[in-house]
Formats: sequence, C-alpha cells, structure tokens
Amino acid sequence: MRYKLTIEYDGTNFLGWQKLNYGPTVQEVLEIAVSTLYGRKMRVTGAGRTDTGVHALGQVAHFDAPDKYTCFAIGNALNHYLRDFPVSILQTEEASSDFHARFSAISRSYVYRILNRRAPPATDRKRVWHVPAELNVEAMQEAAAHFLGTHDFTSFRNSMCQAKSPVRTLDVMDVLRADNDEIHIKVQARSFLHNQVRIMVGTLFDVGIGRITPSRIDELFDAKDRTQAGGTAPACGLYLVKVDYA
Repeated sequence: MRYKLTIEYDGTNFLGWQKLNYGPTVQEVLEIAVSTLYGRKMRVTGAGRTDTGVHALGQVAHFDAPDKYTCFAIGNALNHYLRDFPVSILQTEEASSDFHARFSAISRSYVYRILNRRAPPATDRKRVWHVPAELNVEAMQEAAAHFLGTHDFTSFRNSMCQAKSPVRTLDVMDVLRADNDEIHIKVQARSFLHNQVRIMVGTLFDVGIGRITPSRIDELFDAKDRTQAGGTAPACGLYLVKVDYA
C-alpha cells in the first residue's frame, strides 16, 4: 500500500529536507520514525527539497508499506516517534500505486514572511525576516507582477543549481501587508529553481527600499546574470505552504 503524508515542520535546526551524510534532516527523522513503526528500513519520498532553515506547513511525502495499520494509527504512531522533533504529521491517506509525492505534483505554493517594524521579533525569531526599514509594499507588488508568466530565471537561481533548464512559469506572486506588521509574499508554480523564491524576495526587498525600480525586473531577466539580481533572502522567513495534485 502507498501512503501519502502531509507534514508540518520547523526547519530551524534541520539541514533541509533531503537526507545527508551529516547533520539532521527532516527526511532522515521521518524515515527513522516510519522504520521504527514497521520494524525494517523504510524510504520516504518528499514532494520537494527545502533548504536549511526553511519551514513547511504542508510538505507532502509518500512511502510504501504493508497494509498493516489504518491511516489513523499510522499518523498517531509517527507523531509519537517524532515527539522529540519539531515535525508533525497532519494527515495520512491511502494513495494509488502511481501516486508520487514529487512527480505527481502540479503546483507548489510558498509564503515568505517579512516582519517590517523597528522592534525585533520575540516569539518569531528564526521564523521571519526582520527588516526594520519601512518597505514600499505598493512598489514591491508592482515589481512582483513582472515575475508572472514564463521566463528564463537564470538571474534568480543559485549558481550551484542543477536544474537542466532555467525556464520556469510563475502562476502567482502577490505582496501584501498583514495587520501584524508583517509583509507576506506569496508565490506559486509547478516547480522552482534552487533558491529562486529567496532570490526573488531579496530582489523585491531592493525594490521596497528604493534601491531599484519595479521595471528593473525585466532587465534582470534579460541579463541572465545572477550577480545582477538582489541578495538571497534569509531561509527563516520561507514556508512551503501547500503542494497541489491533479
């Protein structure tokens, strides 16, 4: 039986999602929990990698196991084994044999949280990007519109990105100010390049403080040069919110 998991985690003390030979990762602790439940080594496949320090409210993963426990029992057991880690199984579902957490996904949604006030965060340290300088949200939203559609995102991906093509289609990019001094940047696409969201946010930050104009975004696409775009925003403000399937 193939099972689909919806997962929430605080990525602060993890080296990202993907299992490594050094340091804790979300995939590693989740595989240990599943392996403990079934009494043998198990493999868990995620919908996508998240970097060191990035959080998730709706990561999705799947694993194959004997039809031995109900979904309710699996979810409860895994949360028990994960109790020492900031990882929670929100939902456990049976999935078809051809379901794949990564390859069956049709879109991924992220939100980036900026705390835009003079005072630093007390309860949300390492969960938001604290920016004391006032940001021009209207200019940032104008710039965000330039990202929509299909573009060559060479200027907005990490130089170590291993994707074969830099072309991606961005379906949603909104910038809005919340009531609690936060600015939320929401993005959605089928897939993203390495650090793409954080570099786009870093570039919007440059727009927000008046360093560049919104129209500059089009020039950055044409430049196809990572050094021309903004810096990479801190990982602490980024959340994988949802993964959609057909």
